[in-house]
Amino acid sequence: MPEIARFFGIIIRMYVEAGEKHNYPHFHAYYQDSVAIYNIETIELIAGKLPRRQQRLVEAWAELHQTELLENWELLQNGQPPAKIDPLQ
Repeated sequence: MPEIARFFGIIIRMYVEAGEKHNYPHFHAYYQDSVAIYNIETIELIAGKLPRRQQRLVEAWAELHQTELLENWELLQNGQPPAKIDPLQ
């Protein structure tokens, strides 16, 4: 699963199934032993859980980079590698 960003101990990744569409646009956020999945279009938590502070950081980052996240989603769906996205600073 390609890593597209890393900030404050949080790793953001996107996953693609070769040769088939993979659900709706979303990304995975990892922090220590916690994993959460967010819908890119709504910046909504759809599965998993992060500590509250990290959840707010991920949501703020995703709002800032929503267009880039959607572009990366399309790249992955077309078999191309995603671009790195600037971390939250």
